[in-house]
Amino acid sequence: MGSPTPHEVSDELRRVVERWHQLPLDHALSRLPSVRALVQWLADRVAAARGASDPHAQPVPDLGPAVVMDQLSVLVFDLFRAEPDADARVVTDALAGIRRSL
Repeated sequence: MGSPTPHEVSDELRRVVERWHQLPLDHALSRLPSVRALVQWLADRVAAARGASDPHAQPVPDLGPAVVMDQLSVLVFDLFRAEPDADARVVTDALAGIRRSL
């Protein structure tokens, strides 16, 4: 069984991760809040798709800039696993926005 993540989302996610790993630490730290906001948005959508009574009740832990791309990657995967009909364009646009801000 292949990945549930649409190809265009996977491509944009790869670009974000590659760009992130090129950043100097001080720049990554300055952009971390915006990336964490996207991570939390994805986590809330996954929780809602799984039927959580309050999808905002579970904050994603801040594990720092070395781990945030792993969190982002897992939550993108989880979103399309939990919500197969999620709009790929919305997720791709959100990822592209983050990449452009880096």
